[in-house]
Amino acid sequence: MIGIICAMQIEADGIIALMENKKQKEIAKMTFTSGTLNGKELVVVVCGVGKVNAAMCSFAMIQNYKPDCIINSGVAGSVSEKVSVGDIVVAVNVVEHDMNTTALGDLQGEVSFPESKVMYFNCDEKIADKLFASANKLENTRAEKGTIASGDIFISERRKRIKIGETFNALACEMEGAAIAHICSRTEVPCGILRAISDDLNENKGMDFVKFCEMASKKTVAVINDFVNNI
Repeated sequence: MIGIICAMQIEADGIIALMENKKQKEIAKMTFTSGTLNGKELVVVVCGVGKVNAAMCSFAMIQNYKPDCIINSGVAGSVSEKVSVGDIVVAVNVVEHDMNTTALGDLQGEVSFPESKVMYFNCDEKIADKLFASANKLENTRAEKGTIASGDIFISERRKRIKIGETFNALACEMEGAAIAHICSRTEVPCGILRAISDDLNENKGMDFVKFCEMASKKTVAVINDFVNNI
């Protein structure tokens, strides 16, 4: 079974519309929809905004559905000149940019476990390659692979975005991916993170975000559909 955790309802709806044999189950006030897509078993859910919601959602999915892998998709802001509005970023790894125990001698972004410390949570290499290959099939869309940074704050200022990009050598920032990869790492479930870029370093003040989300969801749904078909 493939688990899909979406940031946007419109995105989840797009995937669910393609599915057959659908069943719904509510867990921790989240609606999980299971079924088949391209002959593969799938479960889809919207996690809500932020790292705690994302972590809770991914752990609930793992405990109740035992997925072979988890894919998280949504939108992100650019923190690099390499990517702009409408581009797709596939994570090779993710980092919690707002994790800060530097007063204890740790590095910014470093997460402490009883047995070790980790800054970057790796995404499954094979999954990332397949997502990237699927993204490259999109017309008029540039796809990149690299680091995505996550934190419980919406970063809009150009200066702060540039700092995150430089500090972690990241391409994009959002609010859920690293939490999902964190849980997947600890539970040994392979994961992939997919993001459509919603705004670049120019802050895009004139952009219609609702219209962008409609466009972005079509792209990410197409990538996931192709990924599932070819996995």
